Amino acid sequence: MKGRFDEGQPIFQQIAEMIEDDILTGLYATDDQIISMAQLASTFQINPATAVKGIALLVGEGILYKKRGLGMYVSAEAKTIIIEKRRHRFYNELVLKLLDEAEKLQLTTEEVIAMIKQGKRS
Repeated sequence: MKGRFDEGQPIFQQIAEMIEDDILTGLYATDDQIISMAQLASTFQINPATAVKGIALLVGEGILYKKRGLGMYVSAEAKTIIIEKRRHRFYNELVLKLLDEAEKLQLTTEEVIAMIKQGKRS
């Protein structure tokens, strides 16, 4: 998990994204117990309620589930849910903006693809 927060986004959302990143990179696998809310609060020196809110967000999305008295665990569908959510966000927040700007610059689809391929090689 990264150690600094971006002021442009609520901390609880950043906590949720950090845990999602850890699931995507394989740090947490299906049915693994994640870091406790108390550990999150202590590690990042945040209000425990903020940690709870970040975890609750992931529970609400079906990424984590609670074992009563034991903590939070990664659901079997977690990776699929995260990938689908982030692909949707990637398209809406980045691809559509890219295409809009390309149109303003009168770039063809082929030129945009060539630029992407060039960037991938670097």
